[in-house]
Amino acid sequence: MQIEPILAFEDNYIWALRKGGQVALVDPGEASPVERLLKQTGDQLSAIIVTHHHGDHIGGIAELVARYPVPVYGPAREAQAVVTHPLAEGDHVTLLGVDFAVMEVPGHTLGHIVYYARDGLLFCGDTLFGAGCGRVFEGTLAQMHTALARIAALPATTQVYCAHEYTESCLRFAKTVEPNNAAIAARIESVKCQRAARQPSVPSTLAEELATNPFLRWQAPGVIAAATAHLGHPPANDTETFSAIRIWRDQL
Repeated sequence: MQIEPILAFEDNYIWALRKGGQVALVDPGEASPVERLLKQTGDQLSAIIVTHHHGDHIGGIAELVARYPVPVYGPAREAQAVVTHPLAEGDHVTLLGVDFAVMEVPGHTLGHIVYYARDGLLFCGDTLFGAGCGRVFEGTLAQMHTALARIAALPATTQVYCAHEYTESCLRFAKTVEPNNAAIAARIESVKCQRAARQPSVPSTLAEELATNPFLRWQAPGVIAAATAHLGHPPANDTETFSAIRIWRDQL
């Protein structure tokens, strides 16, 4: 199975899973770039999966299913009119022969879900970004921390497919949090080369995120020190460390 990014809007990625002339889509917020891919490849659209209800993730679905009547899988807790197959924690969906388990990860939105395949694929929407994480719009900071802790517990080799090209800006913040982290400095140079060559900076591996993403590094001494400086006192626990860093990021 091939996985290809389709650029939508300015910095969204619609992920296209391709195999044997079939295509499954992840979070098609815009229809026209998908139509271009289908025209170029001659592939047939077979399914759509959705992580959450924001318009830049579902905005293209109605137009696509009007032309291609395919099943649309999405979160039961925020099932929009476009979702035909609502999913909840523990459900499974098979796409092009690959089984994906559904994990509920409230925080960015209350019903946000991610799709995890045991052979090492994670489609995480706006919960986790390259070196960053999504804003907490509907849930709580504690919920977001719990969601990220669940993702952090997956195998380190997991390929992380997020929905936005935010890695460069996220790394600038990560360096502010941990200025002496050599892994962050190395990733900044690597991503700079990727973007100069007009290549996506994602997917990343979970191992890379654990080494460079401050929103997964709440137990790292440098992150705790940064949270302490921001709070004016040592954080009481991992959730307070994460929350301090997320609030700091929101204020910039």
